[in-house]
Amino acid sequence: MSEPSTQAIDIAAATQQAEVLAHALPFLRRYAGATVVVKYGGHAMGEEHLAQQFGNDIALLKQVGINPVVVHGGGPQINAMLNRLKIQSTFVDGLRVTDAAMVEVVEMVLAGTVNKYVAGLITRAGALAVGICGKDGAMIRARKLARTAKDPDSNIEKVLDLGFVGEPIGVDVRVIHALTGGGLVPVIAPVGVGADGETYNINADTVAAAVAGALNATRLLMLTDVSGVLDKEKKLIQSMSLHEVQERIEDGTITGGMIPKVENCVEAVRQGVKGAVILDGRVPHACLLELFTEAGPGTLIRR
Repeated sequence: MSEPSTQAIDIAAATQQAEVLAHALPFLRRYAGATVVVKYGGHAMGEEHLAQQFGNDIALLKQVGINPVVVHGGGPQINAMLNRLKIQSTFVDGLRVTDAAMVEVVEMVLAGTVNKYVAGLITRAGALAVGICGKDGAMIRARKLARTAKDPDSNIEKVLDLGFVGEPIGVDVRVIHALTGGGLVPVIAPVGVGADGETYNINADTVAAAVAGALNATRLLMLTDVSGVLDKEKKLIQSMSLHEVQERIEDGTITGGMIPKVENCVEAVRQGVKGAVILDGRVPHACLLELFTEAGPGTLIRR
């Protein structure tokens, strides 16, 4: 039996590619001109092949007429730098207590090394990305984050001092619109500015939700290290309304670190985002699968 010809193999591959494009066409029409905010971080950022795929996928979104806006984290990179400098970290409810010395390191890592790395991934893939942080143009106005905890002995609530950990109180989208309108991809580090010019370290999920809401984005994609929100049988929940989210928190289905993630998604949807999705950033081409296939791999939170 003779070997198949190279021409036959090429035609088969080309036919498969054409079929993929044909299936994607309705989704390309759906999202044409839309704004999609992507929160990027976790293991997908640390593994080089996944990072390269992420850059390629964001560049592709831009090239097919979608306006992607990337907000990134950088916890592992901050930890590595603090360890090198022999600075000890303390966490309260998953938030890093950030004193004056530490906030300088956080800003250096997030707005410097990590920000330019992520922008470089996208630029090398063929789209022009520009790395900025929330302090640029006072884009993300912030205030000190207030947290309280009950003393186990006295049952009295005490105010916790987290230092320069902040929360967004406003997003000025003019800088973002200037970049996207000029054909660029904004890559935003989650650092905000206070009323007196002080720097605040802000959770990247919270910044992504605030940016998506301010932009009235069509989609907020939260890339995580899990497959999405799971039910009590550990099966993926494909879609939830805002009411169902609250029910699943109250009945103990959604617990631990997933609670603040879904709460950020809920807040984004309440601000006007048409849908927020929690999905596994370790899945190859997770963003493309979510946007351009009928059954995305994550959990959609909608009105």
